[in-house]
Amino acid sequence: MVSPKRKYQKKIKLSKAGKRTKWAPVWIILKKFGVGKRIHPSAIISKRRSWKRTKLKIKPRRQSKPHLG
Repeated sequence: MVSPKRKYQKKIKLSKAGKRTKWAPVWIILKKFGVGKRIHPSAIISKRRSWKRTKLKIKPRRQSKPHLG
């Protein structure tokens, strides 16, 4: 059975990923082109980020096996 805490941690990660639906973060544009350039983030990244299209690969934490003591 999955503990409630682990379910909650997964929900937090899913909610954060759900907010990442823009092409790229703002600081990437500043880092690549410098301050003052107004370029759409799609010029840098070819694929729009979406956790609905691809898996997030959230792994459960390793737990000690109960039968080993």
